[in-house]
Amino acid sequence: MTTVITFGSFDVFHVGHVNMLIRAAALGDRLVVGVSTDRLSFAKKQRYPIYRQEHRLEIVRSLSCVDAAFLERSLEAKRSYVEKYKADVLVMGDDWKGAFDDLADICDVRYLPRTEGVSTTSIIQDLRLRDLD
Repeated sequence: MTTVITFGSFDVFHVGHVNMLIRAAALGDRLVVGVSTDRLSFAKKQRYPIYRQEHRLEIVRSLSCVDAAFLERSLEAKRSYVEKYKADVLVMGDDWKGAFDDLADICDVRYLPRTEGVSTTSIIQDLRLRDLD
């Protein structure tokens, strides 16, 4: 059985998230997803998520392509998460390309292209611009 692990904030859940999770799931038999805590999301993006971590975790857990999900508390703990869940493949978006190559000694590391034209940041910016009209 091949276990795939991936990580993300998954805030303002959109088709790009769906595409990434479906493609990640297709690389193995089991998909485990780390959902960034509110604090970790802030550290990565300098803003807190729109949706609380408990809600984002429940959204991800509810997807049929996801076998397990947990709260990711630290970027530096990726190795321990890979080991804990016995992941064979780590999947990240290509915006992280090279960032986790050091884990290639314990798993296959793959960076998948993001869905063009959609991102949580752009959705939030669009909503803020609409509020100004």
